[in-house]
Amino acid sequence: MSSYQFTYSIYQRPFRQPLKTSHGVWEIRAGIIIKLTDDLGISHQGEIAPIPWFGSESIEQAILWCQHIGDNITAAQIYQIPDNLPACQFGFGSALTAFNSTPSNIDRWQKSNLNMSALLPSGAAAIARSQALSAQGYSTFKWKIGVLPIAQEVAIWTRLMTALPADAKLRLDANGGLTYAQAQQWLEICSPEARIELIEQPLAPDAIEQMKELAEEYHTPIALDESVATCAQIEAAYAAGWRDIYVIKPGIGGFPWRLADLITQHQLDVVFSSVMETKVGAVAAFQLASSLQISRSMGFGVDEWFGDI
Repeated sequence: MSSYQFTYSIYQRPFRQPLKTSHGVWEIRAGIIIKLTDDLGISHQGEIAPIPWFGSESIEQAILWCQHIGDNITAAQIYQIPDNLPACQFGFGSALTAFNSTPSNIDRWQKSNLNMSALLPSGAAAIARSQALSAQGYSTFKWKIGVLPIAQEVAIWTRLMTALPADAKLRLDANGGLTYAQAQQWLEICSPEARIELIEQPLAPDAIEQMKELAEEYHTPIALDESVATCAQIEAAYAAGWRDIYVIKPGIGGFPWRLADLITQHQLDVVFSSVMETKVGAVAAFQLASSLQISRSMGFGVDEWFGDI
C-alpha cells in the first residue's frame, strides 16, 4: 500500500462582511491545507474545511487528527479515517484521488466554464447585490431566510423578485430555521413564482417526515441540506424515502468516492454547494461534479465574500 510524506498548514480567512444565517454569524473561515508527497516527489493537496454546526468535526478535532498522523501516512490509513471526521475524509480523499487523476492547475481553473449560483447577503442588501451580480453574468442566486422576522423578509423578497431578471432563478435557504407554519407561509408565497428554484432546508435536520409532507403539498421544490451533510445522512434520508433535491457540500460530505457511489447508485437530484473553502477544496468539488455530470447550478459563487479575490 502506498505511503506518503504528510504536511499541513492551518489558515484563517476573514469574511469581507459577516455571513448571517439562522445558525448565527460567521466571521472567519478556518481550515487546513494538507499535502501528500509520494516516493517520486509528486505532491497533491487537499483541504479540510469543517462546519461543525452542520454536523462535521470541528477545526480543533481536525487539527488533532493531523497532529496524530505525524510525518507519514499510508493509503490504508486514509481509507480508515472515521466517519466522525467527514471533512478530513474529503480532504485526504481528494488528495489521494489526485494521484490517479488528470492534473489540474488551480490558478488557471476557470469557474466561468461551470454554471454557478451566487450567494447574496441576507436582508435588504441582497437587492442591490443581485443587480450587480446579474451584470457579471450570474443567473442563479441564493438568499438566506429565517434571519429576520418573516414579515420583514417577505417584504424584502417582494422587492428582490422585482429586481431580479425575468430569466433568473432564486434559491431560498432557511438553514433549518423555520417553523412548520413559517415554511407553509413561504411555500404559499413562492408557489406562483416560477423563478423560485427551491426552498432549501426549511425545517430542522431531523424533520424529514414533515418536509416530505410539505414537498407533497406544495408546488415549489424543497431541498435537504443540513439533513444530508454526510454520506451516512444521505443514506438515511434516502432510506426514509426522500426523492427530491439533495444539497450536498462535498467538503464535509466524506470520501469523494463514497459520495460519487451514493449519487450514482440512487440517481440523486443534486446541488453541489460550497463550504466557503479555498480554491484547493473547490477544485476537488468541481472535478467530482464534472465526473458525475451534475446539471444544476453549483453553489460556489462565493468569492466576493472574501478579501483575497
